[in-house]
Order: sequence, then structure tokens, then C-alpha cells
Amino acid sequence: MPPLKTPICDFGTNAKDFKLNSTDNKLISLNDIKGDAGTLVMFICNHCPYVKAVIKDIVEDCKNLEKLGIKSVAISSNDPINYPEDNFENMIKFAKEHQFNFPYLFDETQNVAKNYDAVCTPDFFGFNHNLELQYRGRIRELQNLKPVRAGDSDLYNAMKQIA
Repeated sequence: MPPLKTPICDFGTNAKDFKLNSTDNKLISLNDIKGDAGTLVMFICNHCPYVKAVIKDIVEDCKNLEKLGIKSVAISSNDPINYPEDNFENMIKFAKEHQFNFPYLFDETQNVAKNYDAVCTPDFFGFNHNLELQYRGRIRELQNLKPVRAGDSDLYNAMKQIA
């Protein structure tokens, strides 16, 4: 996906269902990962410098959000022919290397990304317990791929409010 500015959140939009293969060789649907207090759908990829800059924060936030009843899922929709680093085998390695505590799914057709209007990586969609969109945005402010400030991320704070 090309790097673009994330569109403004369309509050209340319902999460779109999907059924995709995970790096654990399981077929995962939206209902499989729905959290009691909320659900975080993240569009990421392995090669993106922004994802690489915040991947530790993503994993940490998802671990802490799970304690609040919010489940998370990451989806890669990148074309592995144009971006070999984003192929399925490398997704498996990336998830293990960064100790993902959430499913990492491959959207080979890019249909799920299109259904969500995902335009960049990372692109975060935070849903409440009814799977209604409540947050769309960044994990935190970066400058030159470095966090501008310490402390909890924008994503964590927003999802905590949703829970």
C-alpha cells in the first residue's frame, strides 16, 4: 500500500467480516477475534518503515488491550510480487520475530483492505463491543520514525476509552 494520510474516522461504521489464513495456518474470521470490550483491526506489512518503527509498541499495546477485553488482529494486504518481504513465509518469520500475541492474516486478494478502505500501513481501526468503528488513526506521533513523546500511545489511550 502506498503511504497516504489516514482518512478521518467514519464513526459508527460496522466492521466488515472476513475469513483469512493466519500465519498459524488457521482460517480466522472477524467473529473469531471479536473481543468482549472491543476489537482492533490493524493493516500492517513487514517492509513498511513506519510499521518497523512501531512494531514493539503495537505488540505491547495489544498485550495491554487484551487485559481490557479488547482483541486484536493484524492483516497484511500487500502484493508479495511487488514487495517480496511481505510474502506469506516472511509474514510467519515477522510474527515470530516480534512475538505477535494476535493473529497475523494474509489478505492475498486485497479485498479486505478495500472493504475497510485501508490506505496505508499501519492503518488502525478500533471497534467497540458492537463492532462499530470508534477510532481510526495512528499508534503515536512520529518524527523521523522516532516517537515525539514518551508514555502511552494514542492508539492505546483511544482503545482504553472504547473499552
